[in-house]
Amino acid sequence: GYNPEGAVKWLEEVEIIFEAMRCTEEDKTTLGAYMLREEANHWWKNARQRLGAGGVVITWEMFKRELWVKYFPADVRNRKVVEFLELKQGNMSVAEYAAKFESLSAFSPYYNTPEAEY
Repeated sequence: GYNPEGAVKWLEEVEIIFEAMRCTEEDKTTLGAYMLREEANHWWKNARQRLGAGGVVITWEMFKRELWVKYFPADVRNRKVVEFLELKQGNMSVAEYAAKFESLSAFSPYYNTPEAEY
């Protein structure tokens, strides 16, 4: 099934690895695809054929956009935005509230994030 938070976490972790390894843009798509598992790997095989038709070079930005659209559909993103906008501390500690705020802010177009573009 879909796990939007898992997809976001995976992307964040992969990009940390890429930065540590000083990966070139050309290598990011290849390595990112290599790190996919199970259903995501099957999805990418099909997406790669579609995107790379006619010899088009698939960039890391294209890869991320496709992954975002597939694993984080607009209706789910919209629910996350509403959750972010309606977030209240309530019974959460300040640390818990701050963590939830940071987690949800990634999905809000009001926060200037690359994910908001998709």
